[in-house]
Amino acid sequence: MILISGTLMQTSGNYRDVLGMRVTAFGWEDALQVLDSGLRPGCKQRIVNFLNANNANIAYGNAGYREALAASDMLLPDGIGMDIAAKAIAGEAFPANLNGTDFIPALLLHIDRPLRVALIGGSAAAVEQAAINFKKLAPWHEFRAISDGYFGEEGSERVKQDLAAFAPDFTLVAMGSPLQELWIKSNIGPEHGRLVMGVGALFDFVSGQVRRAPQWVRDLRFEWVFRLLVEPGRLWHRYIVGNPLFIYRVFRYRLTHDRVETSAAE
Repeated sequence: MILISGTLMQTSGNYRDVLGMRVTAFGWEDALQVLDSGLRPGCKQRIVNFLNANNANIAYGNAGYREALAASDMLLPDGIGMDIAAKAIAGEAFPANLNGTDFIPALLLHIDRPLRVALIGGSAAAVEQAAINFKKLAPWHEFRAISDGYFGEEGSERVKQDLAAFAPDFTLVAMGSPLQELWIKSNIGPEHGRLVMGVGALFDFVSGQVRRAPQWVRDLRFEWVFRLLVEPGRLWHRYIVGNPLFIYRVFRYRLTHDRVETSAAE
């Protein structure tokens, strides 16, 4: 990685190809430092999203959503599916699993100068409690719950006005995929934060409304199994159908990618 005048310049070695999407391949400390540097005065706004097996599947059949992900300044790898894809396609796993549930709290702790942090998404109770719990974690930052995630199209202008009035440094949007990435692409402007991240179910976990897997389960990379057991009605299709479909698409892409490379070489 190279920082020039506050702008992140990435060489091809900083990426892994996942189904044609460029996913940033940083170690944990590198990712923290790069995002911290981008929050300093004078840096341009950056939109950062996460890619996991589920939203990669959504992007596969949704061109508009794929464009929203591609428009991100950075895509970070989330979950074991990304390592499976990287090994199959590029022959090398990602240096770190930068899932938002672990990475965002670590980033807030890493940045020791005060920031204004805006929260949008989740239920009203979840976003309010997440702001309170984040404040307990990193009391030198100011956290504000701007809105829950149920404001609808008619409420977007109000949310954007409230967000701009707060003038955040860092904005977290937790509306689930594909809605959060599409909303960010269509609505977020420079006045809405120097760093804007789509963070999925983060507020549910931070607020305590949804239990996380025990640490040993996370260490084994089986948190998705725990989530499936806790919420089978909501998540069975994502994991039971979606995971095998993602793996099938990865290996089909690998075969196609090899043929394209061979053809180009000829």
